[in-house]
Amino acid sequence: MLMRRGRGAATTVLAPVAAVLLRLGVRPDAVTVVGTVGVVAGALLLFPRGELWWGSVVVGLFALCDVVDGVMARLSGTAGPWGGYLDSTLDRVADGAVLGGLAVWFLGTGGRPLDGYLALGCLVVGSVVSYARARAGSFGWEVTGGLAERADRLVWVLVATGLTGLFLPAWVLTAVLALVLAASTVTVAQRMTAARRQALLG
Repeated sequence: MLMRRGRGAATTVLAPVAAVLLRLGVRPDAVTVVGTVGVVAGALLLFPRGELWWGSVVVGLFALCDVVDGVMARLSGTAGPWGGYLDSTLDRVADGAVLGGLAVWFLGTGGRPLDGYLALGCLVVGSVVSYARARAGSFGWEVTGGLAERADRLVWVLVATGLTGLFLPAWVLTAVLALVLAASTVTVAQRMTAARRQALLG
């Protein structure tokens, strides 16, 4: 819900970048892949070393590709099912790298097992949020939205992680991870309820 409001502003700001890339002959799919590779590299190389600030910066910058590729597809008239499928699939890879990288740090030399378990919980339940929508779609049910969509969860985790790497006390990140886990759980319940309602109607 949060990012749905901010996405329009980000699209406006990044539209010139998308236009330049198109003029250079870059395809939207290439931007999607590069963005995912950048997120995965930043998360798995920096977070396990305890570089919470720089890891968040690198991941955040490459995550912007998730907006740029969509703008490029619309500007070039190439938006379609394949682009959406590729984007959604690679989003799961990126999420796994971010939360997995944090879990490695917390459960290893970071010495914060509770945060590690919370990160793993966010990873598991977040994947169920996506699955609940995709599986419902296979039955022709429209299941979208919810308390914490993918972009919301990513922003909350990255902001809290980055600022904890700078000056925030560790408990703030613990609280944010717990909040994201709880909100993700509620979102799963919301989507299952919506699917159940449509199943009963038809």
